[in-house]
Amino acid sequence: MEPLFTPEQLAEIHAYHLPHYVRAAVSPFARFALLALMLGVLVRPLFRMATAAAAGLERRFGVLRTAPVSRAFFSAMDRLWGESGWGAAVIFALMTDLFVKLVYAPVDIWFAYTLEHQHGMSNYTPAAFARDMLKGHLLGGVAIAALVIGLYGLARRTRHWWWVLGVPVALLMLVSSALDTYRGRLYFEQEPLPPGPLRTRMTELMAQADIPFSDVLVEKTSVASRRIQAYFAGQGPTRAIVLNDVILQELSEDEVLAAVAHEAGHVHEQKWPGRIASSLAVVALLFAIDRMLRVAAARGWFGTSRFADIRTLPLLSLLLSLVLLLGAPIAGAFSREREREADRFALNLTHDVDAFRRMLVKAARVNKMDPDPPRWVVLKGMSHPPVGERLADLPTP
Repeated sequence: MEPLFTPEQLAEIHAYHLPHYVRAAVSPFARFALLALMLGVLVRPLFRMATAAAAGLERRFGVLRTAPVSRAFFSAMDRLWGESGWGAAVIFALMTDLFVKLVYAPVDIWFAYTLEHQHGMSNYTPAAFARDMLKGHLLGGVAIAALVIGLYGLARRTRHWWWVLGVPVALLMLVSSALDTYRGRLYFEQEPLPPGPLRTRMTELMAQADIPFSDVLVEKTSVASRRIQAYFAGQGPTRAIVLNDVILQELSEDEVLAAVAHEAGHVHEQKWPGRIASSLAVVALLFAIDRMLRVAAARGWFGTSRFADIRTLPLLSLLLSLVLLLGAPIAGAFSREREREADRFALNLTHDVDAFRRMLVKAARVNKMDPDPPRWVVLKGMSHPPVGERLADLPTP
């Protein structure tokens, strides 16, 4: 069997991945240092600026509080927050988020745009990249504002807020994957795969796997990336097979079917134990946040004057970062085992080892996968086994 990569291709892959490995090693320390700086130095001045900005907006646009249409919105927000002052809290949260994004912006842009172009992995134009980056930041800002009003507002009004908030959030997590079919459309156009041999064979394969689906969609990601991608999105009546246009250009029909068969293995996974565990973890995290907010209020950390003071928001970010850092190796280990199970499922479904091997090889070459990454990178939380291991695990045809 021919080598997975030529020496020249392997050198290119190592050059591409080395900055990512350096970033993976440095990023946790940089993140904690930035949050420590914010907590130790920046919380108080940023809060004063947010309070002043909210007061200025109140003076200038205070008439909206009594206008026939907008007064209902302001009244609802005051009730959610429990008192006035939610505007300063939202502004403070957005300012802290903006500060972090500005600090990370040069690095993020270099990795997501410059490095990708240097190694031929991106088709983004500067304008399209800026548009999608701005879109992501705007959606993030909306999410942060909702978090501030929902979490801090409820905590101010209800003693057992973590339970009141945690249960519906946990239930929502159990069914949220039904919306996955629509999330991709925020960034890329999707259209049904035209009728033809591939669609027919895919439908027959899914019938054999006993997986109902609503459609096969082609996601036009080539405007941004040259990577191969296939996945199932949604669940129940919203489940769809999503192929990006790159995979249709790079792989043969047999190889596309091998990729879809692998993704079908994930559909048959026992998802409920993981979903239930994740939901319970969310409730436990909210309880830990409640304890931390009470300690911060009792000791007056960062100038806090009461329970659920918005000035503790960077402290919550620090806690979440620590939880994610500690949980990543465990989550990665489970994820890699699920990927191995999906490989085995695909082979049992198609009985075509050769097509599966060719699919992995082509995907590795197109996506510039490192066949043998440093072990610490794998253990830190890689979601997939290295492609070299996956190929080695394949039975001899």
